[in-house]
Amino acid sequence: MPLTVVVSNASPKPIYVQIEERIRASIMALEAIPGEELPSIRKLAQDLRVSVITTKRAYEDLEREGFIVTSPGRGSFVAEPNRELLREARLREAEGHLAQAVAAARAAGADRTLVDEMLDFAWKEG
Repeated sequence: MPLTVVVSNASPKPIYVQIEERIRASIMALEAIPGEELPSIRKLAQDLRVSVITTKRAYEDLEREGFIVTSPGRGSFVAEPNRELLREARLREAEGHLAQAVAAARAAGADRTLVDEMLDFAWKEG
């Protein structure tokens, strides 16, 4: 199944960041498998109706982070998973979700004890 990248001009995030996040999420969720060819920089730019420079930046960032590899003349491919890299990326994602949950709990007037109980319950249920 080919990778689908969708971006929004209404998003406050830059287009290249949206592209990176979508590809990174697909790789982390194992929707994109190691060795799978990604759309060429030009093809993706054309499909998304954005600048080639925008897609090039996204691909360069993803390659620097170890999520993709690019072979001149052949294209860009999903990299073999670096287990530690994936773990760190998932932990950063979890930290973001926890920060949102803490902010929501504080807004609801919850104290630390209640948040700990909620986390403990969620951990046991999950």
